[in-house]
Amino acid sequence: MTRRRIGLALGSGSARGWAHIGAIDALTEAGIDPEIVCGTSIGALVGAAYVAGRLADLRRWAEAATWREIIALIDVRFSGGGLIDGKEVVEFLRRLGIAAPIESYAKVFAAIATDLATGREIWLQSGPIQEAVRASISLPAIFSPTRIDDRWLVDGGLSNPVPVSVCRALGAEVIIAINLNGDLLGRRFEAEPDASAATAAAPVSHEFLDRVLSHLPVAMREQTAQIAVQLLPQGPSAPGYFDVLANSINIMQDHITRTRLAGEPPHVMLLPRLRDMGLMEFDRAKEAIAEGRICVEQALPMLRRYL
Repeated sequence: MTRRRIGLALGSGSARGWAHIGAIDALTEAGIDPEIVCGTSIGALVGAAYVAGRLADLRRWAEAATWREIIALIDVRFSGGGLIDGKEVVEFLRRLGIAAPIESYAKVFAAIATDLATGREIWLQSGPIQEAVRASISLPAIFSPTRIDDRWLVDGGLSNPVPVSVCRALGAEVIIAINLNGDLLGRRFEAEPDASAATAAAPVSHEFLDRVLSHLPVAMREQTAQIAVQLLPQGPSAPGYFDVLANSINIMQDHITRTRLAGEPPHVMLLPRLRDMGLMEFDRAKEAIAEGRICVEQALPMLRRYL
């Protein structure tokens, strides 16, 4: 019997995407070695680390990262269509050794982005892998768009949040998909937040705010600070600007994911239970990685049936 070609579709989901690391680790330990890896947004970042042989380095960084190290990757600017420029993320990937041309790797890889002008999904399969990842993670209102081949590209989650169709088109015969958007809606504003949690979150918000303000002329800082404070949550029942943005993205990705997967189902769908993890909680990597492993372990009987 010939071995069936396995494709791995890694979905979008910001901080929840650390679950991809645990899932890939568990698949590897079970002897499952995908030949085709397609990723959207954070899925593209983790997928790039995997095909480049740097997944262990990324895991170590993610599990040890504090908010100060995460904020160090945020290069704020107020032009270019986004709050974050993204050059620090590209440099971070280079430091990890994720910087060769996509076509030079043994595994087939594609990062999914979206053409800002036409709305079409773009499959990035050649050129520097770190630039493809940068385009795929360009979340609107957070990251500025990336220009590749005379096109402005934004986050692939706007067009194909879980790229099953790309794996199939690239020759995968069995497709394992990891969907990070399966149980998002209804998470926020359901209950009164814990006071200690709110206190713990405050330094993060202020540190981020200070970093943003430091990029402004001194004369503008005081007035901008007064406006910026209004973007943060004003009380337990009043969502702030970033709460509204995060939940709006969750709603959008949930609807797009359901629509795409209804017409393009994978052979095996993995659904990490990360309902309580926020969009930008990148400091909770250990929890997400553990959940990714659990997901695969529970699905192993089905996986073995296909493989």
